[in-house]
Amino acid sequence: MGARRNAKDSRNVGDVRSAPDSRGMGDIGVAVEEAAAGEPRPLNQAEFQHIRRLAYSHFGLDLKEGKQALVMARLGKSMRREGFRSYEQYCRHVEADTTGQALAELGDALTTNFTSFLREPAHFDFLRATVFPELAGRRSVEIWSAACSTGEEPYSILFTALDKLAPGVDVRIVATDVSTRALEAARRATYQAERTQGLPEEWLRRYFLKGNGEWQGWHRLKTEYRERVQTRRFNLVSDPLPPAGFPVIFCRNVMIYFDKATQAAVVRRLSAALEPEGYLMIGHAESLAGVEHDLQYVKPAIYRKPARRDGR
Repeated sequence: MGARRNAKDSRNVGDVRSAPDSRGMGDIGVAVEEAAAGEPRPLNQAEFQHIRRLAYSHFGLDLKEGKQALVMARLGKSMRREGFRSYEQYCRHVEADTTGQALAELGDALTTNFTSFLREPAHFDFLRATVFPELAGRRSVEIWSAACSTGEEPYSILFTALDKLAPGVDVRIVATDVSTRALEAARRATYQAERTQGLPEEWLRRYFLKGNGEWQGWHRLKTEYRERVQTRRFNLVSDPLPPAGFPVIFCRNVMIYFDKATQAAVVRRLSAALEPEGYLMIGHAESLAGVEHDLQYVKPAIYRKPARRDGR
């Protein structure tokens, strides 16, 4: 690397001004405001149905009956902070907000962003053994992580690709999620050391900066690798598809939130975004059984788009 890049990377994690999950004195004011606002009234059935309609129409989320307690737990903090006394009042606020921010916060609250580096390792084994050898010879490779959460998945894909593909291949990852909160964490790419424990030591040395001082016990991805991952908010149900044909799309552990009709619609959209003979990876807890699609089964949680009819 040249001198300019070395200077860029000489910064350590301590240069970061905010950390995931950090708490400061400002939280005391929030707590006081929440207490002053009082508790919202319990969620009634009509309000639950209103929230269900909002979640389904905008995000494809299928909130089942019996999830009332979960909805109250997930939305209660926002409601107390904003001073809403009923869930109907909150729903009207979401619908009236022309900025879309309230709707995005609703989606953030109702979705789970659990993830980890190299989660479901069989997919990464398949990349090494099958996919990347098929892509050998390409000058550039772009992969879509369609439910990227806080970034561990797209960065795991990037590291695996850089390990396996020839030096000089331009590897890029498109990382999208419906959660603005998760995307912000993915952009920061700053993780507590226990979250990186399963990564090879070579990867930690090559790709991460170690924190010191108040940042002791944290790792942050080096700038040159963060820049290879493009993050943006994306709604799998309704947003226009990215223009490129991808050789691989990861869309894992998100379709469990959808009913069969929405699953079929999402899989059709993902298939359209794949190049011929491209691969779709879904979660191992998911299945496309009973879902209409045009993909070929390869092995559990892996599907492939057929080649063009002309064989190209």
